[in-house]
Amino acid sequence: MDWDWLSENGWAVWLGLALALGAIEAATADFIFLMLAGGAVAGLVAGVFTESIAIQLIAASITALVLLVTVRPVLKRHMLDRLPGTGMGIETYAGKGAVVTAAVDENDGRVEVDHEEWSARTDRPTIPLPPGTDVTIVRVDGATLVVEPTPGIQDSVAGEDRP
Repeated sequence: MDWDWLSENGWAVWLGLALALGAIEAATADFIFLMLAGGAVAGLVAGVFTESIAIQLIAASITALVLLVTVRPVLKRHMLDRLPGTGMGIETYAGKGAVVTAAVDENDGRVEVDHEEWSARTDRPTIPLPPGTDVTIVRVDGATLVVEPTPGIQDSVAGEDRP
């Protein structure tokens, strides 16, 4: 291996590393490899100005660390967390629609959501929800979905006709 060429053209190594990390990021979409690629770009810039590998490594490491700590959380919050279905586990149920399969009151009931039947209850003790009622999941409390009538359907639940 020609170490002289490598030390004189360290920028090319950083460029290759940045491109490889960018390709990995495209497959993972978690913004970790993108921040590391940003560090590699900083190493590339340092490599253009100096042959010192130590300076290049320091520039790449500090930049990647700063990006991981400051930029990645903001990107994740603004990009990934706003997409539907990107939450984890049961938190993705909040806001979804469901249908009552067994009367739901403040203590018990059953609803179907995504072709699965769940235990459910409502926070509205005066309004039992009969089977067939469309509901919206407010939150998940343990293994029980807390639901409320879907807006616009509350009048029919209370015994009045729908408009």
